[in-house]
Amino acid sequence: MQAVCLHARGGPERLELEQAPTPTAGDGEVLVRVRAAAITPGELSWESTWRDRDGKDRLPSIPSHEFCGEITQAGADVTHCAVGDIVYSLSDFWRNGAAAEYIAVNAEEVAPKPASIDDVHAAAIPLSGLTALQALYDHAVMSPDQHVVILGASGGVGTFAVQLAQLGQAHVGAVTTAQDVEYAAELGANQVATYDDFDRMFKDVDVLVDLVGGELLARAWRMMRRGGIIVSTVEQPAQELCERHDVRGEFFVVKPNWHQLTELAALVDDDQLEVFVAKVFPLSQTRDAYELGLKGHIRGKIVLKVADATA
Repeated sequence: MQAVCLHARGGPERLELEQAPTPTAGDGEVLVRVRAAAITPGELSWESTWRDRDGKDRLPSIPSHEFCGEITQAGADVTHCAVGDIVYSLSDFWRNGAAAEYIAVNAEEVAPKPASIDDVHAAAIPLSGLTALQALYDHAVMSPDQHVVILGASGGVGTFAVQLAQLGQAHVGAVTTAQDVEYAAELGANQVATYDDFDRMFKDVDVLVDLVGGELLARAWRMMRRGGIIVSTVEQPAQELCERHDVRGEFFVVKPNWHQLTELAALVDDDQLEVFVAKVFPLSQTRDAYELGLKGHIRGKIVLKVADATA
């Protein structure tokens, strides 16, 4: 099969389109013919891109862990999906990804593709949609009428987080760049601030979803209500500051979850959740896709069109 491979550590310049062995489906797995795969620019620096769970080198490595495609083979003990199903998924970060014509994944990681959207948009959902859902509901345990602020509201995760918080009947604040203020408001934010002034605009925040970290997170503590929570996908909030401000702090990494993917698909098909694709590249231009993503300030997801994808 054709696949985009990494043979050495580095950035997009290390990505090579080449012939690679086609995987097969083991017990409890399915083989999926990839139609479209979305990228996460930072994944080229993740340890899971280079090693397996036991710490062993697993080069050459194939990136991109969210995709849409057709099941072409099912291993033993697969019960909730079958050959011919069109599915979408967030796959295990510690295995080869979907920047290839085929990917073998745990069958428990795939869910039926949303029926109302094309393959490219379906591929843009899994990592960002699951991250937003898990941040708000699994970690923050958000409830209606809470004041929720999304720090980094116009990126891949942020676009879902704003919409899901609004659907959860929260009062939603969005923090973004000056050029994306109108965009964040269109997503459903009740109040929008820029990175320059957000810590002066918001106060008594119950839930902060931090998608940026660093100096911006350091400025956010003054906004928090005592008893509130900061959920970060970037760094562990400092314990000392949590205690000083009487705030809980959690860092987490998104996990594959086909039940939650099914929930997200239902919201999309009910026109309650919109999916944003920033740009589509062919598999042969994967290096360009990652280079664009690493420039930052991208609205929505960058997607690779792999084979016969609808877009």
